[in-house]
Amino acid sequence: MVREKTILVVAEENPAFQDLKACLNKAGYRVARAAGGEEALAKFSTLNPALVILDATLPGIDSRQVLQAIRKRSSCPVIILTPPGDLEERLTALKQGADDCIGKPFAAEEVAARVNAVLRRPPVIFAGDTRQYGSLRVDFQAHTAYLHGVELPLIPRDLSLLLFLARYPNRTFTRKQLIEEVWGLDYAGSERAVDLAVKRIRKALRDWPVSEGELKTRRGLGYQLCIHAQKEKNRQCRECIHAPE
Repeated sequence: MVREKTILVVAEENPAFQDLKACLNKAGYRVARAAGGEEALAKFSTLNPALVILDATLPGIDSRQVLQAIRKRSSCPVIILTPPGDLEERLTALKQGADDCIGKPFAAEEVAARVNAVLRRPPVIFAGDTRQYGSLRVDFQAHTAYLHGVELPLIPRDLSLLLFLARYPNRTFTRKQLIEEVWGLDYAGSERAVDLAVKRIRKALRDWPVSEGELKTRRGLGYQLCIHAQKEKNRQCRECIHAPE
C-alpha cells in the first residue's frame, strides 16, 4: 500500500469518523477532515487527495454542489455517504459522477475496503465530456468512440448503448432500463434487440484488452461495462453497483 495517499473526508467529528479514520490509517492512508463544503473545496485544492469521502447528510452542506465542483476540477474518485435506504439519493449521486455510494449507518471496514476497490480501478481521464478507459476513449459530446485511436464502426443505436454504459462504468442495467434510458419509452422492439446490440458492440471491442475492461453479462441482472484494474487481468470485476429493476 502506498502510504502517502491522502483521503479527504467531509464529515462531522464524531465516533463514526474516528472509527473510519482508524481503519483508513490502518490501511496505509493519511486522513484529512473538512467540516463543510467551502472547507472541503479549499482542502481539495491544497491537499490533492487520492479520494474524497463526502457525507451527503452533513448539515448545512449541498453535497451535489460539492461533487459538481470537484468534477469540474478533477477526476478524483468520490464516495458519497447517503441517508439510510435513500435509493434516489444514491442514483442521483452516481449519475452526477460519484464513483460509489454507501448508505448510513456504515461499517468503517466496508468503507475502507471500498476505498481500496475504487483506487484499484484504472484512472479515468476526463477531458471535457470525454472519458478514457485504457485504450478505449469515448466522446459523449461528439457521440463517438475510439479503440486504439481508431473510431469504432458502430451503428448509431449500438453506439448510443455503448456511450451510456461508458458513462456509468461498473454499474449493471437491465434490458428494460437500457431500452428506456437509451432508446426511449416509445421503442417498439423487443428486449432481444439489446442482446443483439451487445453482441455487435463486443465484436467491435474484440481488441480491447481484458485487463482494461469488458462488456459483461450479469446473469439474471443485465449488462455492465466493467472496468478492470490493470493488476487483476484474470479476475472478474467484483466492484459492481446494480441498478434496480
